[in-house]
Amino acid sequence: MYIKKLEIINFKNYSDAEINLSPKINAFVGNNGVGKTNIIDAIYYLSFTKSYFHQTDLLNIKFNTDFFLLKGKYEINNEEIDISCGVKKEKKKIIKKNNKEYKKLSEHIGLIPLVMISPGDYVLITGSGEERRKFVDGVISQYDRSYLDVLLKYNKAVQQRNKLLKQFAEFNNFDKDLLSVYDEQLIENGTTIFEKRKLFIESLTPVFQKYYNHISSGNEIVEIKYKSELLEKNFSDILKSNILKDRTVTYTTSGIHKDDIDFNLGPHSIKKIGSQGQQKTYLIALKLAQFDFIREKSNTKPILLFDDVFDKLDSTRVEQIIKLVIDNNFGQIFMTDANKFRIERILSKISVDFKVFEIKNNEANEI
Repeated sequence: MYIKKLEIINFKNYSDAEINLSPKINAFVGNNGVGKTNIIDAIYYLSFTKSYFHQTDLLNIKFNTDFFLLKGKYEINNEEIDISCGVKKEKKKIIKKNNKEYKKLSEHIGLIPLVMISPGDYVLITGSGEERRKFVDGVISQYDRSYLDVLLKYNKAVQQRNKLLKQFAEFNNFDKDLLSVYDEQLIENGTTIFEKRKLFIESLTPVFQKYYNHISSGNEIVEIKYKSELLEKNFSDILKSNILKDRTVTYTTSGIHKDDIDFNLGPHSIKKIGSQGQQKTYLIALKLAQFDFIREKSNTKPILLFDDVFDKLDSTRVEQIIKLVIDNNFGQIFMTDANKFRIERILSKISVDFKVFEIKNNEANEI
């Protein structure tokens, strides 16, 4: 699976761009701020129907225009498939496969597996548990279509239960039977999510450790630990034991929406003791393990996006990463770098097909 051609209209800094791509490696070079990452984000958009960087679609429309349109021509299982994503001000977002509009955006997720590695991934280390839960949920949703539906049902039940708790406090009453309706939904869907998250972390950890050891030449010990109340108790008991607290604060204080992940270097948090190079290596290894996991589950090689990841890494680690991703286990790869000479030097040493594009004046020109 790979993208053959990308078309961009009124997306961020691009008015009209058409790029014919290599099925293996595509590198975008140029000064900082010229729009290299915007091309990567356009490819991400076509997989996930949203930007990697902005929650609001309208922020991606080029200044002084009222819409953007992205088109991708893909080769998937020896079949040519066209995907388009259009956003217009005051209109709903439209995603099409072979010119046929999806009824629900969620129907598209998983068709084009993709893994993004970006400086923004530091939020997985430095941010809240919500960021780490979103990472886990996003990976599982790419290969398990039912997971996203269960997650949406769970989140809706939490919102409804919280609303009910606020009503209890406002009117100074309590209806145990009514609350139990939402408890049952939380227990059913939450337990399913917990089991799938737990299995995912257990499966991901040894693959992650393998990649980290390869990039760091095996000099450091790393681990990933799943933190959830459901590891110690069943969900029903947790909800019962916290009912008084929930009524007091008027929201659901316990459940899988409070789960977290510990990222450790040795016995300590990588956030506290890891250098910039170690943290970046950690994140790259994590995302490469994500790639492996999706490939195994979907029997498809995801598209791999490297956005400005070589900065702060020594030359040895950079070369180790490149050696990894040109292996046949990986499919199409995109990378950006402000250092054109570094990319050209690295790619000149490999024997696989590649293209290098220089970004200048809001255009991408092959060099």
